[in-house]
Amino acid sequence: MQVADNMAVSIHYTLTNDDGEVIDSSEGNGPLMYLHGAGNIISGLENALLGKAVGDKFNVRIDAEHAYGELMDDRVQVIARDMFEGVDEIEVGMQFHADVSDGPGVIAVVNIDGDDITIDGNHPLAGIPLSFAVEIVDIRPASHEEMAHGHIHGAGCDH
Repeated sequence: MQVADNMAVSIHYTLTNDDGEVIDSSEGNGPLMYLHGAGNIISGLENALLGKAVGDKFNVRIDAEHAYGELMDDRVQVIARDMFEGVDEIEVGMQFHADVSDGPGVIAVVNIDGDDITIDGNHPLAGIPLSFAVEIVDIRPASHEEMAHGHIHGAGCDH
């Protein structure tokens, strides 16, 4: 069986940047399960997995455009401190859920200059090419319910 749309795919992976620093890994955890073709993972990795089979191991480098996108200057803004109503202490590195240009997202505080707070709505990995070491662990047809919901069901799923 090969990776194709509407297949439940389980992979082990290690994600690194160009300096070889590990950003994320399934090492020590269970494999990542996703519904292929549903946009559950970044497009570059999904495309690299297409046609692979259980037991396949490979390395792939994904450019920023096909990972978390390029950095977008319009997602960096300076806003007034009073926009953080109910937050007493604001520090660089803090993250908040907010509505961004394409819907709900996360913004990060990147600079504080008096009452001017610079926020960044880019994904933390935007603009960065990513490298994956991947092993295909399992492939099965997704259930009708999983396809309808657009994700794989498993432990902790509330459907």
